[in-house]
Amino acid sequence: MRLVFAGTPDTAVPSLRALLASDQHEVVAVLTRPHARAGRGRHEVASPVERVAADAGIPVLTPSRPSDPDFLDQLVELRPDCCPVVAYGALIPAAALAIPPQGWVNLHFSLLPAWRGAAPVQHAILHGDEITGASTFRIETGLDTGPLYGVVTEQIKPSDTAGELLERLARSGADLLVATMDGIADGSLQPRPQPTDGVSVAAKITADDARVDWSAPAMHVDRLVRACTPSPGAWTVFRDQRLKLGPVHVVSQDTLAPGQLSVGKLAPGQLYVGKRSVLVGTGTAAVELGEMQVPGKRPVAAADWARGARPDVDERLG
Repeated sequence: MRLVFAGTPDTAVPSLRALLASDQHEVVAVLTRPHARAGRGRHEVASPVERVAADAGIPVLTPSRPSDPDFLDQLVELRPDCCPVVAYGALIPAAALAIPPQGWVNLHFSLLPAWRGAAPVQHAILHGDEITGASTFRIETGLDTGPLYGVVTEQIKPSDTAGELLERLARSGADLLVATMDGIADGSLQPRPQPTDGVSVAAKITADDARVDWSAPAMHVDRLVRACTPSPGAWTVFRDQRLKLGPVHVVSQDTLAPGQLSVGKLAPGQLYVGKRSVLVGTGTAAVELGEMQVPGKRPVAAADWARGARPDVDERLG
């Protein structure tokens, strides 16, 4: 099939590379978001997908909106049979959806209808799911409501961050997307309606959502930090300064030395500074802090942060 691939971040790159390597399909163009400003100089930077497409000599389309008439005219001229989508970053209007005969097929990183929306991987970790996956479906005007072509499952490890899990799903999802394109092309694959049970919505997690509430249970703190790693980044406050947090480790009472038993009774936000570790109280058990980052500085181990900050015994995080 003739394909116009739509995608923007690193997450979409494995799928683009897999489609470019397929001998069953021809990627005739790539649709991606316009250049974004990044770095201290705020220079315009091409998206990861655009850079891969440029290296492969594939035409790149970067409309400010996919509803722009000029873009719609270009899409008609390209005559795509299907438009596969991975994390493009903008809603596809009905006028564009109607152009390719086989529609637009999205690779979404959840087992639909669970976690429809912008942050499926983060919410799967935050809510303690043990299994997640990726789904391919035909895009319609509703939010991730279109009929399904296929799914692939992935176990969520107890230590997974959103970044680590998404990296695995991007790889397995790329194979699923190619298989979906193959099935559509040879007529062996037909979409089926999504189940009506098990619908959940994964709204974007904001920086405000990523602030740690130390009165919450330790398990929730652990999940929140991992769900927000690397973006938007979990954080707390110490001496009126924001501290970014890396993944934490829930402390078991069984692992504490006799002289540390009181650590298990730390009040929410209360710190215990050891020689090689820093613990903080939550609404239940203590957690051991991982990396911490002061604004403008590089991340450091919590013990190194504590040696510099020297928190008093009555000072707390949050």
